[in-house]
Amino acid sequence: MNNPKKGRELSGKHSSGTWQLQTAKARFGELFRRARTEGPQVVTRQGKEQIVVLSVEQFTQLKKRARQPRSLVQFFAESPLAGIKLDLHRVKDPGREIKL
Repeated sequence: MNNPKKGRELSGKHSSGTWQLQTAKARFGELFRRARTEGPQVVTRQGKEQIVVLSVEQFTQLKKRARQPRSLVQFFAESPLAGIKLDLHRVKDPGREIKL
């Protein structure tokens, strides 16, 4: 015997992590759990992808990537080591003598 409720539930979400809005609202606990354990979950509205639900760890990683400097010069300017004084004094080495 077919269970009509089960058919409706399965039609609202897919194993790929895509949820219809009404299913996402009705099953928010499962959406939350899957975002934490399986990765980002996409919520659609009227057949169009609208939002992504993801764990705070994944969000933090994305924010870090977004803050990456755009150039090498900017990277060194924003480095926490930018103000450190380095001793770049070197001893002059005359080289070695070679018999020809």
